[in-house]
Amino acid sequence: MYTSSEVRELPGQTTRQTGVLMYKQFGSAHTLDGFPAAALVFLRALDSNRHRISREAGVTGSELRALSRVAEAGSMTPKELAESMEMTTGAVTAISTRLVEAQLMRRVDHPSDRRSLFLELTPAADELMKLHYREFESSIGIATEGLNEEDLRACSALLLSVSEQLASIETAAP
Repeated sequence: MYTSSEVRELPGQTTRQTGVLMYKQFGSAHTLDGFPAAALVFLRALDSNRHRISREAGVTGSELRALSRVAEAGSMTPKELAESMEMTTGAVTAISTRLVEAQLMRRVDHPSDRRSLFLELTPAADELMKLHYREFESSIGIATEGLNEEDLRACSALLLSVSEQLASIETAAP
């Protein structure tokens, strides 16, 4: 835990303390310490894994995200996909068109609204998602093999708690 008396600023360095978390700026470089730094490293490792998988699958990172969101839901409207990916409906239309052309996604008529449709995975995309999720589980398993069950439960609880708090901050923001 840092206190203001423990913070030493170097020439050109600006340090801001928020609780026990630290943000530093050295000239034009911005850095994090503690949990925020660890969270950033974790997110970058996940992003690198997603980039590798998307490259191997021949899709973009955004296309893989779209496939993952549809896989989790089973099917969804383009508007729902756009909201879940925090993208415009136009961007999702472009992504879904590429995925339909690649035979990884299909458009299915909405049963009760002829103006709407659902996006669903094709069998090829379903296999891709199975592989993606198996590889992800395997990677996480390898990365955490030194942890016991209690540590894994605590880590899971921490990740879920932080995620929920971040989501509540985002939804509470004006």
